[in-house]
Amino acid sequence: MKIFEIIDEELNISIGVLLYYERERTFIIELQKNLDEWTAPLLFTSFVKRNIYTIPRAESLMWVKERIIPSGRQNIGDILTTHKMKSYDEMKFLEIAQGRCSQDSCFIRPLNSVPAFVEKRAKHNLTESVVLDGNRLLCFFKDTTVKIVVLDKLPYVDGLDLILKNPLLLRSCKIGTGGYCVTFNDSIDIPAWLLYKSGSLLPLSTADFACFVKRNIIDTADACKELTCSRQNLSYMIKQGFLEPLKENVKGNLYSKGDVLKNTW
Repeated sequence: MKIFEIIDEELNISIGVLLYYERERTFIIELQKNLDEWTAPLLFTSFVKRNIYTIPRAESLMWVKERIIPSGRQNIGDILTTHKMKSYDEMKFLEIAQGRCSQDSCFIRPLNSVPAFVEKRAKHNLTESVVLDGNRLLCFFKDTTVKIVVLDKLPYVDGLDLILKNPLLLRSCKIGTGGYCVTFNDSIDIPAWLLYKSGSLLPLSTADFACFVKRNIIDTADACKELTCSRQNLSYMIKQGFLEPLKENVKGNLYSKGDVLKNTW
């Protein structure tokens, strides 16, 4: 990850921090919380008015693109050759220009580490998220908090209606870069801060859940051992509906230990 401070040269203030995740080629901007609609970059004014200081990846990329040579420029091939670049790279062009553009007085400066305010804010980012029945998400956050989020009750999020109407799209849920969001089909994002704010707290920690999984999820070999039966007998029990795997795989299934043990009673 590359880290840059965004500075307004004219106002002589720090605007925030630009994070660049190299593998995913994703930008995230964390604004300083003391900004207002007059000191924040124009693109982020609407966010600051709503007290949102973590800028989503789409708008962060938009800010970057305002400051670099567009990929569709007619002589882009010659420009890439001049800078010894094999392909178009937003971050490379941003570094070359130091993040400067004619529209404002902002520029970027490399940092060696993530500032404390960004680290503190990132504690509300996600580590895991699982889709549950009833349009709910089980969310695990970096501060070890665990929450249930009912998607139907979230404030307006662009594309949320599509998620709720399409079970396949809902099941495509995964954690976005840096845990800053959950993303569906890598195109519709719900920010982590909104999930944290809207979710109902569970009296459970990430460590508790991990402990449950380690002690209560068993594979085919362990299931056979608990039932003192062969794999063929186990397969028969599954076909008869006495046992249902949590997850099926050609190399073996996973089972709830409690579900297995009830067949010994």
